[in-house]
Amino acid sequence: MSQTEKVALTGVSETALLTLNARAREARRPDGIIDDPMAVRLADSIDFDFAKFGSTRQDIAVRALGIDAEALRFFDKHPTGTVVALAEGLQTSFWRLSEAVADPQFRWLTVDLPPIIEIRERLLPAAPQVSIIAGSALDYSWMDQVDATDGVFISAEGLLMYLQPEQALGLIAECARRFPGGRMIFDLPPAVIGWLVRLGVPTSLRYRAPAMPFTLTAADTARLVDTVPGVRAVHDLALPAGRGPLFGTVLPAAYRMRFLADARPSLTLLEFG
Repeated sequence: MSQTEKVALTGVSETALLTLNARAREARRPDGIIDDPMAVRLADSIDFDFAKFGSTRQDIAVRALGIDAEALRFFDKHPTGTVVALAEGLQTSFWRLSEAVADPQFRWLTVDLPPIIEIRERLLPAAPQVSIIAGSALDYSWMDQVDATDGVFISAEGLLMYLQPEQALGLIAECARRFPGGRMIFDLPPAVIGWLVRLGVPTSLRYRAPAMPFTLTAADTARLVDTVPGVRAVHDLALPAGRGPLFGTVLPAAYRMRFLADARPSLTLLEFG
């Protein structure tokens, strides 16, 4: 990764570069909240105008740490289980988790569109535990490639909000049907700003994030156990604390106040029966 290579993505796929840049910039800080050397290496290997995205905040790194924590809990019970990373983008979770586990034996399945897979295969190192499917998460044929014998943990990090409601709920329902005993984790923006994110959120004068048509209120999320067959339990998870007044104090406090549930980002873990 000594030389940089040009990368061009469009639409929702371009958000993979935004989130990579956010994690890498956080990891470079001496007081950074995430240890992600692979993200730094990957970002440094890419010739792209990351400045177009504007300033970065901790929220992307905080989200990644929250999902990492749940994956590690899954490994405690299923050390040889399978992680399915849907629409993985340019996430580097596999390497962070491999470093965090004493004897990593888990398997990993990356599912994403061909342009993303081409970048991953070109710029990230191969690993024997990792399998790759170039296709949409909504093409359920990826499920046929999952070995669920030792448990399944499905991550939909930064995915569901970009889907239409019927697509997002359909994906959850099919995962629940196909993987009884499995788990699925996903994040969504605050429900109270749903009207805003449906238009797309400007992050700078040169970039507007794609529209996010899917949000759920806290009550709607809790009702998934009653409305989606196969969902056995729904857990509203608190994101890890970050740095500074906003991410270190205000955000953690918001997770302790139930009346603010729809005003904060959500991280949800589903257990399938």
